[in-house]
Amino acid sequence: MGMVGGRLPSRWQTAPMQRWILGARPRTLPAAVVPVLVGTSSAVGAGDGIIWGRALAALVVSLALQVGVNFANDLSDGVRGTDGLDRIGPRRLVGSGLASATEVRRAALVAFGVAGVVGLFLSLVVSPWLLLVGAVSIAAGWLYTGGPRPYGYLGLGEVFVFVFFGLVATVGSAYVQVGRITGLALLAGCAVGLLACALLAVNNLRDIAGDAMAGKRTLAVRIGDRAARWLYVAFLDGALILGSLCALSRPWALLVLGGALVAGPAVRAVLGGAEGQRLIGVLAATGRTQLVAGGLLSLGLVLSA
Repeated sequence: MGMVGGRLPSRWQTAPMQRWILGARPRTLPAAVVPVLVGTSSAVGAGDGIIWGRALAALVVSLALQVGVNFANDLSDGVRGTDGLDRIGPRRLVGSGLASATEVRRAALVAFGVAGVVGLFLSLVVSPWLLLVGAVSIAAGWLYTGGPRPYGYLGLGEVFVFVFFGLVATVGSAYVQVGRITGLALLAGCAVGLLACALLAVNNLRDIAGDAMAGKRTLAVRIGDRAARWLYVAFLDGALILGSLCALSRPWALLVLGGALVAGPAVRAVLGGAEGQRLIGVLAATGRTQLVAGGLLSLGLVLSA
């Protein structure tokens, strides 16, 4: 794996704290922040006011789940040999030897543990049903690339992020505020879910060659490069369209369309055939689009309440 005398080449040697930040994959964290922001905003005007303690707890749960999924993915892909020093994109801890499988497993369990503890608090003050939702979310996160038949290797990764980092996180964030599921939160959750799918889609587009060689049959691998590029565009367009439909009840939700200005360069790069390192920039631009579109949708929901 490119080791020299049992040690990593100097270019891969990383400070202890820096490696864990690397492993947490900061560029994916908008997928955890946006649903809480949008879900909480959709609850404005539907109850007695925002309960900020619950909103903060929901954000902690969402971020901890995202980080836990990232570490679990790093662990499973590293053990299976999917990630290595020759991969395109940021280094993975296990695959590049920056951390042992045991260390990364422990980090994943700590992150899921934080999500579980804070989720328990929410279930006690809101509804015991949240315990079941939390347990299913953690199990789904672990089995994404872990277990005997990881569904992330079967092309179902986009389904996972749409459901859990779209619908569940958005609707759940609204639910802890008003104690019920609203149609507005469901519609906004679908928009948020498609934004998360776009982030995963461009990541998988970048890794098509390596994933195919490693036997990881992501959706991008299954449908091929050209279709994967158009799927990415469909996710972004679908997110903006669904977000704008929230204007049927909250007119200022049309602000979400401003996300197209940020998405434009990324879409042009993907449809223009960007590959390899260029797609790392597209991944960052997609994260920015997620934050901008989510932030504008959230602002529109609040202004219209």
